[in-house]
Amino acid sequence: MKKRVLLKTIAVIAATLGFAGAQAQSTAIKFQLDWRFEGPAALFLTPAAKGYFKDAKLDVAVDAGNGSGGAVTRVASGAYDMGFADLAALMEFHANNADAPNKPVAIMVVYNDTPASVMALKKSGIKTPADLNGKKLGAPVFDAGRRAFPIFSKANNISGVQWTAMDPPLRETMLVRGDVDAITGFTFTSLLNLEARGVKADDVVVLPYPDHGVKLYGNVIIASPKLLKENPAAVKAFLQAFAKGMKDVIGNPAAAIQDVKARDGIINVELETRRLKLAIDTVINSANARAEGFGQINGPRLALMASQVSDAYNTKSRVNPDAVWNGSFLPSKANLDVLPKK
Repeated sequence: MKKRVLLKTIAVIAATLGFAGAQAQSTAIKFQLDWRFEGPAALFLTPAAKGYFKDAKLDVAVDAGNGSGGAVTRVASGAYDMGFADLAALMEFHANNADAPNKPVAIMVVYNDTPASVMALKKSGIKTPADLNGKKLGAPVFDAGRRAFPIFSKANNISGVQWTAMDPPLRETMLVRGDVDAITGFTFTSLLNLEARGVKADDVVVLPYPDHGVKLYGNVIIASPKLLKENPAAVKAFLQAFAKGMKDVIGNPAAAIQDVKARDGIINVELETRRLKLAIDTVINSANARAEGFGQINGPRLALMASQVSDAYNTKSRVNPDAVWNGSFLPSKANLDVLPKK
């Protein structure tokens, strides 16, 4: 009897130690978003909430951000392991910080097209890019659309534009007040912000960069070289869990927004659901994404973007496309098959 009890006790201790050991094997990953907990944050909050990261033995902490530039520098500093950032911002960091010891690398494309656009009110008379000649445009100095405007300008022969800088919360307000003729911004951000200020969507002219000769990639998942070298298995597991979550988010954006609300209880659920759907329709499930494959990159297009960013951002050195992208951690094509067919 005593022997049987002893064996049971040993079995319980062994099971407990085994469980603790399994828990200890979870890899902690600090993840930096590009922006606040708005609709598109569901792309990362949903796989976390559904336990997909946990099932992959990852302990992922997702934090809100304040811009792509900040996401890149925080991963570069070692404060974060991975992040979500505009590819152009990553390219700029590489080209301006050649001696940086820990330059982040893009490992998956999420926004196959830049969400940047020029937006104006119809009453301004602006209908096409040519109508922007000599006009006053407004945007924060770090806005991705403003930074890339020289590429848009060159593609559409625009000249004589005057810029007005402002803090992000004032951008749409200044357009409504008539302080500027047009603004640059992410379509799914500024269009809905204009509606929140009483402007009807039908009264807004939207000139998306991808529709007017600017074939830049948008946001990508980035990772530190340290993590890529020391724990490639964790990186692959992260991307696979993320892709699984992407399928859920695309399939049911309204449900995914509840995962955002769980992190920020004061969000406007209806507004953020629309924002997420707009992001999916315009830059995630785009024609380019369906042609190239979700998560993946086209070599010649990447090289062209590197050249365009070098010129538009006036970087210290030319962007090396081979240094900013590493697609070897991507899941299989079957796992990346997340886009609905059209």
